[in-house]
Amino acid sequence: MDTPVEIPALADAEELSCDVLVIGGGTAGTMAALTAAEHGADVLLLEKAHVRHSGALAMGMDGVNNAVIPGRAEPDDYVAEITRANDGIVDQSTVRQTATRGFAMVRRLESYGVKFEKDEHSAYAVRQVHRSGTYVLPMPEGKDVKKVLYRQLRRREMRERIRIENRVMPVRVLSAQGRAVGAAGFNTRTGRFVSVRAGAVILATGACGRLGLPASGYLYGTYENPTNAGDGYAMAYHAGAELTGIECFQINPLIKDYNGPACAYVANPFGGYQVNRHGERFVDSDYWSGQMMAEFAAEIASERGPVYLKLSHLPEESISALESILHTTERPTRGAFHAGRGHDYRTHDIEMHISEIGLCGGHSASGVRVDDHARTTVPRLYAAGDLACVPHNYMIGAFVFGDLAGADAAQYKPYEGELPQDQLRDAHELVYRPLHQPDGPPQSQVEYKLRRFVNDYVAPPKSGARLSLALEAFERMRADIAEMGARTPHELMRCAEVTFIRDCAEMAARASLARTESRWGLYHDRTDHPARDDDSWFHHLDLHKSPSGSMEFTARPVAPYLVPVPGFAPTGGASRHLGEVHPESVATAGARDAAPMASAPPSGTVPVTDPDPDPDPDRRGLDHTGAGTSPRLLELLALTEQEPELTALLPYLGDPSPAVRRSAVDVLTETVPPGTGPALAAALRDPHGDVRATAAASLRELVETLPAEPNLREGLAAALTEDDPVVRAAALDVLRALRLGDAELFADALADPEIAVRVEAVRALVSVDAAEPLSRAAADPSREVRVTVAKALANVTPGRLVTDTLDPLTTDPDALVRAAAFATLAVTGCSASLAARAVAAQADPAWQVRSGAATALSAADARVAVPALARALEDPNADVRKATVLALVRHSAIDEGASAALATATADSDADVRAYASRAL
Repeated sequence: MDTPVEIPALADAEELSCDVLVIGGGTAGTMAALTAAEHGADVLLLEKAHVRHSGALAMGMDGVNNAVIPGRAEPDDYVAEITRANDGIVDQSTVRQTATRGFAMVRRLESYGVKFEKDEHSAYAVRQVHRSGTYVLPMPEGKDVKKVLYRQLRRREMRERIRIENRVMPVRVLSAQGRAVGAAGFNTRTGRFVSVRAGAVILATGACGRLGLPASGYLYGTYENPTNAGDGYAMAYHAGAELTGIECFQINPLIKDYNGPACAYVANPFGGYQVNRHGERFVDSDYWSGQMMAEFAAEIASERGPVYLKLSHLPEESISALESILHTTERPTRGAFHAGRGHDYRTHDIEMHISEIGLCGGHSASGVRVDDHARTTVPRLYAAGDLACVPHNYMIGAFVFGDLAGADAAQYKPYEGELPQDQLRDAHELVYRPLHQPDGPPQSQVEYKLRRFVNDYVAPPKSGARLSLALEAFERMRADIAEMGARTPHELMRCAEVTFIRDCAEMAARASLARTESRWGLYHDRTDHPARDDDSWFHHLDLHKSPSGSMEFTARPVAPYLVPVPGFAPTGGASRHLGEVHPESVATAGARDAAPMASAPPSGTVPVTDPDPDPDPDRRGLDHTGAGTSPRLLELLALTEQEPELTALLPYLGDPSPAVRRSAVDVLTETVPPGTGPALAAALRDPHGDVRATAAASLRELVETLPAEPNLREGLAAALTEDDPVVRAAALDVLRALRLGDAELFADALADPEIAVRVEAVRALVSVDAAEPLSRAAADPSREVRVTVAKALANVTPGRLVTDTLDPLTTDPDALVRAAAFATLAVTGCSASLAARAVAAQADPAWQVRSGAATALSAADARVAVPALARALEDPNADVRKATVLALVRHSAIDEGASAALATATADSDADVRAYASRAL
């Protein structure tokens, strides 16, 4: 058996110093470090893994859920939407920061090289998924966001200001003179104890994703990044900061037995939707809310369960596009998961389930209390990202509050006094205690037991009795945790995480016990207090650690709103001190001296038994460089850390080995020295396909940051003559995005033998408003090209040529072409003759065509459109009826018949149709 590592003496601690200490190198932490450095601060960034691939963002991101793009959404509408989604319990001043600063953050991320989906005119392709507001902005290359951010941290000017210490895990924030002064932790590889003195501390450690136990039984098979074990929640609590909303859990829909979201909001714009086993849509609320999760849970438990994400009805183009997004960007393992079960979106719908509970500001409302500059209630201690309680803040909000924290914290210089020795000793004991009993119970067993108690007693539906039993269990678990054994620094890290999970579990149970009402749907469903009680509980529930070490609570009234929201009227006022929250008596069932009594029959709920624990729960792969054994590759890897100029990379770009050339392209993409664009364009003509494909992907990744220089245009134009269609398509895409092409160049590509290249040519022609060659492309033999043309005509200057091109497309032999052409008429205008054709198309056998025809009628004369649309509300396809409702909305202001038809749609059998009709009225 391995000999345990030695316990280092407290006096031998490595002491570091900085102006701003950032704990956590994920989304918010990276942005906080960059902003603090830009403001002149010396920054120390501590990450218990490696910043290059740490945090929730590194798991994949297919888009942002809360981009308030000018012209497409208004900040006040976003604030109101978040207020409604959180049952009114919000501090609107913090939500408004995301609403007003989010667009600038999108632009900043673009300047770094993050790609957001845009149309052919480079306008943001924001989609409406929620019942109000258009906030979803897809990210085609979202899997690369973390790599892009790491590239920013490694820029020369940032390296002079930002020191990164990977594999260092803080366990406590140090405080003195009433403020944060640093942190204490250890190196997860060497075991060395580390202390830090700082002017300010920014906590950006993410959610508590490892709180509940997944239905699969795997410790690390969680919805959230499993490395996020509540570190920051526990550190903030023990530093004296207030936490708030801890009773409002994060619970999400996900794929059954897979630790990833089902992504219904990604599939929805393609025509996918959630259904029960009978194929009926059932969710009446939007996907942000706990009410939606309550409806979801009820459907699963009923005879109508299980529930599915329905995709099997979609055309091949939509399924292929979804596979590209879901299997590469959101979760790279998702495709392998489905393939292992023999499932395909063309033949199988996706069974959905409910995630384990967690704590998360970004997806619900549980976190450290912060103001609108990310300041906590402890001076000079900040919190940002999923750790901070800014409800439904998501990725853009994490970046915004990381930026706010970094800017505000940059004003402080390192603490000059002696670091508090008692706090250092406590942190030292917490870290190294497992080494005293190396053969004690292993972390995995203790953690499994702890999280089973969370599932049994804390997960909704909640009750006072179960929550009280939870508190007894968590108190007993202190002894189990104290007896855990470890032999290596890695095991010490895992043991420390268990202490954080226990702290979070106690907070969740006590906070849930304190709020004696039900609110937020499934997030806080108290069976013994089933009603919402706004008179007593239109309050934030704050908790903090008292000087005696107990957990105390305060009910803090919601501050008056900046944006009025009908149905909610906060009045402010004084807080109500609740003190400690004590468990109910659960020692006996009923009174100790009373005989058992008969009761009503059970409600029919069926207890669910979790599967046995996995004997090897940590199945994630270990970090590795993938550098191989080639000396040239090792040289290249070493060169990467030196931020090489292009001249240093040219020998590798011309190396005889394709593997070296491909790796050189990767290094060029990560470091981006001057001249990168033309060098990548030259690599498009490499003799080896892997090198060309890598260069094509790199050009698309960097397109937002590459200068539009003549040499790059020449290289891309030359690549259009290459035999490789991947190269030709990429060259057209980059020429379009950088505005380096013209109509003549793009029109030539319409004769390309490859469909994918011709599709890119159509998109490029739209970017230069070239209607004439687009009209020729409308006769392309490929259905895919004609569909693209039909959709593209909505984005060029309207005119007779556009109308004349759309006319034959509405009678195209292919249903998807007809559907796209009709939908475009809603933008270009629907003449009397085309409106008559749209009315006739409501009898088309293809539901896509009927849906497109309904959309077209939204732009037709109301006297023709409204009677036809009223009849279309009887269509058997729910998507057609939804399109019909949206078309009627456009006529409702001037036609009473449209309003009357909408009123009938409020009783539709489909949840989406009902919701859109009700909102319109």
